Amino acid sequence: MSAKRSPIRKKVQRMVLGISLAALVLTSAVGLVSMARIQGDSESALIHQMEQNLSNIVISKANLADSELGKFTEHVRDFAGYIHGLYQEPSTYLPREVLPPSMENANRYVMQRDLRDRNVSLDSIRTELNLLGNVEQIWKPVMAQNSSVIATIYLGTESGFMLAYDNASQSAVPEPGDTEGYYNYTASDWYNRAKSTEMVCFTNVYQDSYGRGLTITCAAPFYDAKGKFAGVVGMDILISDLYRAVVELDLGEGAYAFLLDHKGNTIGPDGVASDGEAVGRIAVLGGKQKVFLTGDGVYYAQERIRSTGWTFGVRIPESVILAPVRSVNRTVVITMLLFLAVFAAIVILVFLVARRFSAKLTGPIASLKKDVETISGGNLDYRAKVCDNDEIGDLAGSFNNMAASLKDYVKNLAEVTAEKERIGAELNVATQIQADMLPRIFPPFPERKEFDIYATMTPAKEVGGDFYDFFLIDSDHLALVMADVSGKGVPAALFMVISKTLIKNRAQMGGTPSDILGDVNSQLCDGNEAGLFVTVWLGILEISTGRVISANAGHEYPAIKRKEGAWELMKAKHSPAVAVRAGLKFREAEFELCPGDSFYLYTDGVAEATNAGNELYGTDRMIDALNHHTDETVEELLPSMKREIDAFVGDAPQFDDITMLALRYSGTVEAK
Repeated sequence: MSAKRSPIRKKVQRMVLGISLAALVLTSAVGLVSMARIQGDSESALIHQMEQNLSNIVISKANLADSELGKFTEHVRDFAGYIHGLYQEPSTYLPREVLPPSMENANRYVMQRDLRDRNVSLDSIRTELNLLGNVEQIWKPVMAQNSSVIATIYLGTESGFMLAYDNASQSAVPEPGDTEGYYNYTASDWYNRAKSTEMVCFTNVYQDSYGRGLTITCAAPFYDAKGKFAGVVGMDILISDLYRAVVELDLGEGAYAFLLDHKGNTIGPDGVASDGEAVGRIAVLGGKQKVFLTGDGVYYAQERIRSTGWTFGVRIPESVILAPVRSVNRTVVITMLLFLAVFAAIVILVFLVARRFSAKLTGPIASLKKDVETISGGNLDYRAKVCDNDEIGDLAGSFNNMAASLKDYVKNLAEVTAEKERIGAELNVATQIQADMLPRIFPPFPERKEFDIYATMTPAKEVGGDFYDFFLIDSDHLALVMADVSGKGVPAALFMVISKTLIKNRAQMGGTPSDILGDVNSQLCDGNEAGLFVTVWLGILEISTGRVISANAGHEYPAIKRKEGAWELMKAKHSPAVAVRAGLKFREAEFELCPGDSFYLYTDGVAEATNAGNELYGTDRMIDALNHHTDETVEELLPSMKREIDAFVGDAPQFDDITMLALRYSGTVEAK
């Protein structure tokens, strides 16, 4: 009997062994497939998240740099406008003597002069020199607020002298035997760049000659009373703090962030150097992609900085991103190998134990996969149920920690989003309040047939600094106001509210435009610690005769169209802006509107609207656009002008408020 059973026993043993081996192979295959799917899902999710994070990093950092540099652009533009006002109204400013540099002024912030060369006669420029010495009163508060970032504020004139406000006199004293300091600034990049571009611009980065660190210059041209180029005003900005805030990032081994200037040089905290790899990658990218992976396994991300035209970039090896996934993969492989070794050792002894052991080992993996799918499907309150004290248990714990972290992140994100919505709602209310302060019901005086009037304002931000106004002083006098507060946002809006209220209240008390602006100027200068000012065009129309008396305090020239004529600029001499300095007198001009004549007021947001190529809309295009719509009513004209401006600007962002007012004079019934 036993002899007969032996072959059967062997067959049974072979069958058992075959079943065990098949179970081993099948179970191993299931485990490997499950691990491969987990691995693939993890890599795909991590890579997608990494690319999104890189894109967010470069966008936020570029916006931060653009915001910081934009503050200095506003300062330099305001300086140029103030200097232009000096040339236009020299008689309203007292001469301010500026001395050459000396050792006595070392380490003190003072105004000092340099001549371009020894051929410049001090007597020939003394009047202009003493006039421009008045810039100290607007340079000083700006430097006081930004001394850690701004190294020097200065200007250079075509007539041959330079004024500077800084504390570096010990490095700029005259040579032995000279009574004056000499510096040929007309050969400098900042001077020639601003002169040729005719707009606010930035230079490339350079090392400051006084040893103060890595520097960039923001410069703008200024013009004399006749509109002729008179010189350039500049501001040296130390970018070491900006670099540390924007560029320095800890992204892992082999990863780094960088800035590229106009020439393709890489900007670092210690200087400027060429980085051929980064320049080549960004050049190939061409600004069309935010993030891309090269063939040699390196990620690049980039974003353009609008203020300077530079590029902010990040380079990070793909291996740094995939290192955590590969670590998990190694753990899984080791676990599977141990499992196979143990299973192969015991399968010969008893296939039931091997089968149970296989189920025990692969069951947690399948359970973990199911749990992970539940968590990744959005149920962040769910937790993996695997509790074994091994690598799989550790992996399950890691997924549970990840779910808890994601839940906290979503909660924090919801709170941040709610706060942003609250701030947005408050700004919307502020926008509505500001809009309600301006006349918005048209026609505003339906019973008055002597004139038609219409006005619009489109703020660049939620609240703006532009405003218009019109109101009857009495039954025969209509006041027209168009104004632009320096700066942007909430501070400018608050100053706008005060300015508008003061102008209207004072105008309704009677008096000429010069009297009105003089009194308002005195009130605004009192306690104006922020140094804000407002450009104003104020006119009073005598309705019965069409006679207009106006005053222009640093504002844009209005445009006029006679009944049978074309639109043209109506130029009269400006006065300085309101709130620049106490005690100012404001020049008046007088003209007459005849029945059928039209009048157009606007702020610099119209003329300085800029397209994606940094090209200004300008007053020439504005006049051409007005002449394309000569037959339209005032209610039709302003929307047409806004469409013309939008078509020119295209997709470029709006940087300034756009405010317009149009009036068509019909005269009295007898005049008709």
